[in-house]
Amino acid sequence: MTCVAAVADIHLGKDVCGRFRKSLEGITERAEVLLLGGDLTRHGTVEEGRAVADEFRDLGLPVVAVLGNHDYHSDAQDEITAMLEDAGVIVLEGDNVVLDLNGVRLGIAGTKGFGGGFAGRSASEFGEPEMKRFYHLTKELSTGLAMALKDLDTDLKIALTHYSPVKETLEGEPSEIYPFLGSYLLAEAIDQGDVDLAIHGHAHLGSERGVTPGGVSVRNVALPVLRQAYALYRLTGAEAM
Repeated sequence: MTCVAAVADIHLGKDVCGRFRKSLEGITERAEVLLLGGDLTRHGTVEEGRAVADEFRDLGLPVVAVLGNHDYHSDAQDEITAMLEDAGVIVLEGDNVVLDLNGVRLGIAGTKGFGGGFAGRSASEFGEPEMKRFYHLTKELSTGLAMALKDLDTDLKIALTHYSPVKETLEGEPSEIYPFLGSYLLAEAIDQGDVDLAIHGHAHLGSERGVTPGGVSVRNVALPVLRQAYALYRLTGAEAM
């Protein structure tokens, strides 16, 4: 059994640097890896990125992250990624990582993802160039996730995104903004990838639990949803508990 800790939407800034780290004390006794589901900063500035890097440096367990929309806001996502990686955080975007956790090979594939909506109420690659670009980005990132998952040959697989693959974990948010919170294309990628657990954030008013059409457990780990520093999920190869 493999124990995974996960959280998203921590929105750190320099003024709270050090506070979140205190809540991570003892995490190595509870989990074997920590997953961060994006929106690690408030406005995506280099200064905030540096604060996040310091917060997750040298925790004593692997830390794997994707970025979120807030982390892109100031067009400093590349600098933030570099600072996180310098601090030992593995940042994924359309790629994967394999971790050996006490003899269990855990594969994690990640992407920020994007919006677009869900079956029957989704955007399409039709109409104005702006709408085509919107849909194309969702399709491109979802395809990247599918390929990263396909390349994994591991005992367990996790899909890590910021945007949601299913609408069930958005329940509590206004339905009018669902198309800006996730896309069914992410769920299609996950269902093609023989995934044991899908983790995302972004939906602060959403719900924790959902499932893809193919039966993969989905968990929304946005900090306002969890109301604790992180959630713990135990993977047995068949389900997440």
